Amino acid sequence: MSYSSRGVLLGVLSMVVIVTASNILVQYPINDFLTYGAFTYPVAFLITDLSNRTLGPAKARQVVAAGFVVAVIASLELATVRIALASGSAFLVAQLLDITVFDRLRRMAWWQAPLFSSVIASALDTALFFALAFAGTDVPWVTLAMGDYLVKLLVALAMLIPFRLLMSQLPARGAA
Repeated sequence: MSYSSRGVLLGVLSMVVIVTASNILVQYPINDFLTYGAFTYPVAFLITDLSNRTLGPAKARQVVAAGFVVAVIASLELATVRIALASGSAFLVAQLLDITVFDRLRRMAWWQAPLFSSVIASALDTALFFALAFAGTDVPWVTLAMGDYLVKLLVALAMLIPFRLLMSQLPARGAA
């Protein structure tokens, strides 16, 4: 199995675990501003950004597409249909945006592409997910979305540490 194939498979498996866990955890609020899913889901952007850096945007899209399909199927079994569909829709749109922004910024300082792509894509993901999953329900989704986005911003900053550490361990696109 080639490095590229192994990388895509590892990315897909990682994505499925993170998205499925997040879809379960988002159903459990900590308070009116936060759910447990806010702490796990931002790791999906780390997976996408590492896939993009090491394999390139085309392979990163494969990771996102396959992760999307498998995660939605798994989430349909483990979460409500509405949450699974909202998550899948927001995930797909936001991750594809993340890939595009990251790829355009990849030649800037090492931290700018993963941070800026995650911040921008997380905003879209949060707005889409909470509106689709909870609008018209008794769930205080606007305040949950605000708290969720704040945590995503903090986690995006924290994910710079593993991104930097893994950058030195993984070959850049074209190096393998």
